[in-house]
Amino acid sequence: MHNLHFTIGEHHFFINTPSIKIKEFFSHNYLLQNPTNSTSDLSIYIEDGYGLPFIDYDVSVIKTHNEIIYKRADYLIKLDYSYNNAYLFIHDELALKHALMNLYSSYIVQQNWGLLIHSSCVINNGLAHIFSGHSGAGKSTVARLSSPRELLADEATIVKITSNDVVIFDSPFRSELNGKCFPSPYKLESIHLLNQSLSNSRERLTRGNSLLHLMDKVFYWTGSSTEARKIFKLLHSLVNQVPVYNLYFQKNNTFWEMIS
Repeated sequence: MHNLHFTIGEHHFFINTPSIKIKEFFSHNYLLQNPTNSTSDLSIYIEDGYGLPFIDYDVSVIKTHNEIIYKRADYLIKLDYSYNNAYLFIHDELALKHALMNLYSSYIVQQNWGLLIHSSCVINNGLAHIFSGHSGAGKSTVARLSSPRELLADEATIVKITSNDVVIFDSPFRSELNGKCFPSPYKLESIHLLNQSLSNSRERLTRGNSLLHLMDKVFYWTGSSTEARKIFKLLHSLVNQVPVYNLYFQKNNTFWEMIS
């Protein structure tokens, strides 16, 4: 058995797995830490060889008397209601990545800590800027065009939301571009909803429109009304503190002139 320790955001995770492939996945994609005497926030047992290759993103959610089950063709998650222990059964690395995103998103919403938002995030002059949009809108394109600015995310941005602050943590949930595993959070300065265009411009949205446009950008799977209210409350706090814009941009780096 292989025992691994790492931190995402402010949360410490303990991984136990019999698979050398899973160990290598974490060694390559996560900043592993030496064991400590501190208690892990979540302990996760992971086993491979489950199910089928990726078919689609549809996840079924089943709640029993003692656990929550998330099931997709290529992964299965069993999570206790205390959010202390989870069991992951995965088909391959893609399934593992998506299962971990599912699990972490559920965990931080349940804790009222924050949200995992489908977006890229770039550091500019010490401040974080989120770029979001529908599939194909240009999240990865903007991330590449923003070089040499550093990335905090190119697919899933980790957003901590309190009543008086919104900060971004380095995300291990990457699509194409690697990051630097920044240990400290960065204050979120702006959110941009992407629209490719022949010219650059941006317009600030009202808070109400901002909230509506961000609802479907949150990584979340359950239809529970209780959890939906938690997400809505977190988003409400987010848009009250951070401006949201429609960004119309050419496929070059000149859009930063409007942001900087």
